[in-house]
Amino acid sequence: MDSGIITILLPLALAVIMMGLGLELTLKDFARVSRHPKAVLIALCCQLILLVGIAFALCKLFALTPLLSVGLMLLAASPGGSTANLFSYLFKGDLALNITLTAINSVIAAITLPLIVNFSIMHFMQDSQQIGLQFSKILQVFAIILIPVGIGMLTRHYAPGITERLNKPLRIFAVTFLVLIIIAAIVKERANISEYLTQIGLATALFCMLSLSIGYLVPRMLKINSAQARASAFEIGIHNSTLAMTIALTVIGSSTVAMPAAVYSIFMYIFAAIFGLLLNRLAPLQVQKALPSLD
Repeated sequence: MDSGIITILLPLALAVIMMGLGLELTLKDFARVSRHPKAVLIALCCQLILLVGIAFALCKLFALTPLLSVGLMLLAASPGGSTANLFSYLFKGDLALNITLTAINSVIAAITLPLIVNFSIMHFMQDSQQIGLQFSKILQVFAIILIPVGIGMLTRHYAPGITERLNKPLRIFAVTFLVLIIIAAIVKERANISEYLTQIGLATALFCMLSLSIGYLVPRMLKINSAQARASAFEIGIHNSTLAMTIALTVIGSSTVAMPAAVYSIFMYIFAAIFGLLLNRLAPLQVQKALPSLD
């Protein structure tokens, strides 16, 4: 991929996407935490602790190469996004909780993502100086995530008319950009793609399924209602692979690190849709079991 595209166009395109995410957020979304503190805390613990630990275990279990291990950890550290809100809406999740989690994750990820990636680089890479995130690159990640989101929120607050006109085009742009970046990453690594799929395909598929399952089952075990558990599942199970791939290609400068996010992008929409359909199918059965017998 041309260096100009990587260093200039990819961050700009991602900034547009993150601004679109900001257009869906308000300060009230952050304040809403006080209404659902338990659900928010559980979801954040699942994403920042359980999933990162699972990604680390999968790297070890499948003996992934150092670069692919860093890529899977980068994916695990990436927050959810507006697509999670769409799935939550389609499959009866608590949309308000989704938006709240998206807002909080967008801020927290600017801090936790560089920390997790740097840990992964130091652990998996023999020469950590070769690819590590120096302070300037950490600031770059911070800027990539927070500044566009802030611009989007300000636009929504001061120019709601513009927000209405931009929402649909930005959603289309986000999907188109994701497809293009996946194609570009695969084309660049076409000589190694079959090997990567063999190495990372099963691990990535398992990570996707575990993300969705943990996002739903842990809240339910801790007495969170079904709608909030569904919101948590989609927020945790649908990672921002566009962000992960852009950081891999621009900040880290490795198309191999981008491979786990590229492969994950192929799985996540399919698995999320199947997961949502299963929840809808099982919900009536759970209601029937809860009802007293009439015999």
